[in-house]
Amino acid sequence: MTTMPVPDPSPEEVTRGIAALERHLAAQAPPAPPSEPVLARPTDPPSGETKRVRQLRQQVAEAHALAVLQDDDAPLTLDTDKVRKRRRAAHEAARLYELAQAPAMQIYQTVRVRRLLVIAAMLALTLALAWSTAGVQKFAADGAAAGSPAWIFAWLVEPFMSMALLVVVGARAYLGTRGTMLNHPTVIRIEWLFLGLTATMNAWPYLPGIAETFSMAALVLHLLGPVVAVAIVTVLPIILAAFAGMNHTPHTAPPSATPQGADQRWRRDGGGAEDPPSETGRGRTPDEHRAELRRLIASGQLPAVPSARAIQNALRCREDLSRTLRDELRNP
Repeated sequence: MTTMPVPDPSPEEVTRGIAALERHLAAQAPPAPPSEPVLARPTDPPSGETKRVRQLRQQVAEAHALAVLQDDDAPLTLDTDKVRKRRRAAHEAARLYELAQAPAMQIYQTVRVRRLLVIAAMLALTLALAWSTAGVQKFAADGAAAGSPAWIFAWLVEPFMSMALLVVVGARAYLGTRGTMLNHPTVIRIEWLFLGLTATMNAWPYLPGIAETFSMAALVLHLLGPVVAVAIVTVLPIILAAFAGMNHTPHTAPPSATPQGADQRWRRDGGGAEDPPSETGRGRTPDEHRAELRRLIASGQLPAVPSARAIQNALRCREDLSRTLRDELRNP
């Protein structure tokens, strides 16, 4: 068997065969995934833009934004820290004032102040009586030898008189806190008797003509204790009675509105219509004051013909009405 020789392909046939093979492979290969676009970096400046151009562009953009925002008044309506602090202080002050007007708070403050005054007054009275103890002891010892029975018992004269005086003063002070003035003539005389004895025994050895060498300084120093005791004994019941008569109702009108007008009407009418409201808020008529005055005189709390000041303190009325009531008692 004989074979015939195969002719060699021409270059054109080789080129067409390679192209056909490539098309076949391209058709059989899987599709390639889409490629992501390449983004320009933000830092990459546009072509021809320098650093100064970028800075100026930012300034212009900022200026436009500020021009739009500055027309908005919202920030001006907000409270600053200083305004809020001041508003908080004002609110606190208003609450404290409102609390101070409450009857319970007024009663609390009154009781607290009254207690402090009573403690200070009784302490001063005790010190004043203790101050005069040495002067009374010198008077009571009458030159007795130191350490002798007379010299020792002389130290007991002022303490037992002071204790008796403190009993009377304490009773008047307590009754004053309850709104009752203990002005019985016997009680008043006993008070002045003890105080007079204390003052006399303190001052006697230092009086002119008694002392070997008179000294005004020594006389005043030895009278200081009794004088302070007399002052406290006199004013303490009056102060406590004024505390007991205080009004603790809330203030609903200006202080000078109603009382002043009532006072003018009362003075214009001659005091015959109605007693103007006093500081204690008790608007009594003159007839009611007369009845109360007769009751106090009958019970012995006031003397038969008391002074105008005693009537005013006991009834807590106007001064001119107290003088009228005093004149009525003197000239019925």
